[in-house]
Amino acid sequence: MNKEVDYMMNNIYLNTLAYFSVAVVALLVFLFVFNLITKYNDWDEIKKGNVAVAMATSGKIFGICNLFRFAILNNDTVLESVAWASFGFVLLLVAYYLFELLTPYFKIDEEVKNGNKAVGLISMVISISVSYVIGASVA
Repeated sequence: MNKEVDYMMNNIYLNTLAYFSVAVVALLVFLFVFNLITKYNDWDEIKKGNVAVAMATSGKIFGICNLFRFAILNNDTVLESVAWASFGFVLLLVAYYLFELLTPYFKIDEEVKNGNKAVGLISMVISISVSYVIGASVA
């Protein structure tokens, strides 16, 4: 069995398909987790045209995918890549909570839900920026 798996993973197309498939599934799971922790439903707000939520969610998507980029580049197997990307995702969640904690003048989630594009943009840039820092440190 290992021989067949090794053969398949040496095929660049199957290897790419494996990483792609796992990353897409993980992206959906991680976005679901993010949706659970926000005080609004991301997809309902986006459907209503809330640009601030769309920007914040876009930053999360980019951040998660960027973590996978670094994890894939720095690891030899799909499983190792998923493990490091998952660890990076936990750190991205920590950054999300720190952002909320370190802005005592207003509530990030409330401002984003209310359509504050400035806060949505900052949220997006923080997710993207932090993903680069986390990604650079994954093994």
